[in-house]
Amino acid sequence: MGVSGSGKSTVSSRLAERLGWIFEDADRFHPASNVAKMSAGQALNDADRWPWLQAIADEIGRVCDAGNHIVIACSALKRSYRDVLLQGRDDMRLVFLDGDKTLIAERLAARKDHFMPPGLLDSQFETLEPPQADERSISVSINAPVESIVDHIVGRLAGELGN
Repeated sequence: MGVSGSGKSTVSSRLAERLGWIFEDADRFHPASNVAKMSAGQALNDADRWPWLQAIADEIGRVCDAGNHIVIACSALKRSYRDVLLQGRDDMRLVFLDGDKTLIAERLAARKDHFMPPGLLDSQFETLEPPQADERSISVSINAPVESIVDHIVGRLAGELGN
């Protein structure tokens, strides 16, 4: 989880690959109306997000009920959004990709062919509620190479699982 441009898709796909788990990008669950709104430079509101979050939660449930594991790249900026995704499950972990606005703005400026315009970065940071200790999250600085970030996450997960 994290703001747009924090590296969610890149880190999540590499993490899923390393763990041998399914990878999904939450962006694919957005209804067309959300994509159109963001493409027009308009920030989503909670009413826009609830159906999207529920679709992601449904996918998590489907995959887990089938006995599989999944890594999902999702902004999940507010605790209330994360609560919808986690639905009280204790077998899930949040990974917060934490970075400063300057670095992320540079990344967004360099990104091509994405519906999220750099102009919405301020609204992302205004909305962001970093995870609290009771959310059992793993916080990782994005100011490192992707493989180092993934190594850190895998190490933390292994430590929690006693492996």
